[in-house]
Amino acid sequence: MRDDTSEFEFEVSCKPDFAYLNVQVPEGVTLKVESSAMACMDTNMKMKTKMRGGLGRMFTGESLFINEFTAEGAPAEIGIAPGAPGDLAHVYLEGGDDEIYLQNSGYVASSVGVDLATKWQGLVKGFFGGEGLFLVKATGTGDLWFSTFGAMIEVDVEDEYVVDTAYIVAFTAGLDYKVSRVGGYKSLFLSGEGFVARFSGQGKLWIQTRQLPAFGAWVLPFRPVKDPG
Repeated sequence: MRDDTSEFEFEVSCKPDFAYLNVQVPEGVTLKVESSAMACMDTNMKMKTKMRGGLGRMFTGESLFINEFTAEGAPAEIGIAPGAPGDLAHVYLEGGDDEIYLQNSGYVASSVGVDLATKWQGLVKGFFGGEGLFLVKATGTGDLWFSTFGAMIEVDVEDEYVVDTAYIVAFTAGLDYKVSRVGGYKSLFLSGEGFVARFSGQGKLWIQTRQLPAFGAWVLPFRPVKDPG
């Protein structure tokens, strides 16, 4: 896995708060993009919609579909805007055992050579950011872009590392993890802290600087309330 290799020319702008991706697609080449993430494109870009991710996507609340954009007759440019305000990262998968796991809402775009699969994580392992019981497993060869809510921090894990599950964006297959509570049940409900993932092994871990549940709780008091009278 490398971040300095790509089969596309691309540019990420507006980092780290509102990252926006521009990709130059060669003639006859196809780019896979998360449903509803296309912001603009050249007129010779043709779109085809396919189902992906299996039944797991139905339970996570994420889209069951992925759009494929092909540059027909000439090279074309496409602009891609992830759903949440935050950062965006790129890696190049080199096939074989090279694989990465993403939070359900993290996937943005990829080469056609990158395979996406929904991975069952069990009853406890699914507490990643309140996303449900599934992760997206990316394998194969090609470019992969993924996004965050908030800015992104890349961590090289060489032994052990602990992260609140709501802040995990992605991690490589060289890492194993166990999910546990920070404290006892009293701490779980009263401290504002929830579950943590205790990573072990060697690999890369991407975390985000914000999480949606905490942001929603912060916004809640500012919502306009209709006067019942």
